[in-house]
Amino acid sequence: MMFDKVPSYFSTLPVEFIYRILDNLDDFTILYSTRNVCARLNSIIDTYHRYQVLTTLDLTDRKLGVEGAKHLSNALVNNKTLTSLSLCRNQIGDKGAHYFANVLIINTTLEYLKLRDNNIREQGAKYLADALASNTTLTTLILFDNELGDKGAQHIANALTSNRTLMILSLKRNQIGPEGVQYVANALTRNTTLIKLDLSHNGIRSDGAQSIANALTSNRVLTVLNLSCNDIRAEGARHLADALTRNTTLTTLELSRNDIGLRGAQNLADALIHNTTLTMLNLKWNQIEDQGAQIFANIASKNTTLIRR
Repeated sequence: MMFDKVPSYFSTLPVEFIYRILDNLDDFTILYSTRNVCARLNSIIDTYHRYQVLTTLDLTDRKLGVEGAKHLSNALVNNKTLTSLSLCRNQIGDKGAHYFANVLIINTTLEYLKLRDNNIREQGAKYLADALASNTTLTTLILFDNELGDKGAQHIANALTSNRTLMILSLKRNQIGPEGVQYVANALTRNTTLIKLDLSHNGIRSDGAQSIANALTSNRVLTVLNLSCNDIRAEGARHLADALTRNTTLTTLELSRNDIGLRGAQNLADALIHNTTLTMLNLKWNQIEDQGAQIFANIASKNTTLIRR
């Protein structure tokens, strides 16, 4: 929306003079403060060389808040250059998420969106999920350190069943439990594009690990999965081990800080005898120590693909 009152000199200033002014502004100010002042300035900025090549913008810790999010989103709706936007720790909340969701519905160039630590909850997740259902350009969405909860995870999962472009999704540290991860797991059985998923630091426990394991038996695209710090324990490790005997696409599995113990380590090691695709398995801080190392040493001759543990 254009400002109601625009200084008269904007209609007469030479283009070269306006270019000179823009030369002294940073990328954020050009995008945030000069767009939508008036139609003439918009058209001039569209031809300004720095604006034409502006593809990446990092606005971490800018304290935008809801109003700032609204103003920035208005500037981005018709932007044709930006492909990467980071908005970490800006306290935009659900309303701010709504503004950027509207951008995703219209914008045709943004591929990477990072909304870490922005007080986004269930409703904000729904706004973003609704946008993802129709968006065809975003490939990476980072939502960690928010408060989506189980219902928010459900909304994002619903979007994954229809979205065909998102490849990387981070839901790290979002208060997602076994119920929420069940929705995500169901989506993984139908999704055909997501290759990297981060669900670490949530608390999905062994039931959640079982849901993910069930999905891994049919999913044929996911290659990187992070389940660290989820209290899955030995039982959860057993479910994942069963899935690894049938899954043929996963290459990286992060399971640090899950208290899987020696029993969980043994189940995973036994599975790796049959798995030929996993190359990285992280089991740090799982109370397995030297005995765990010996367990994996014992299967070294039978598994030739695992390069890190």
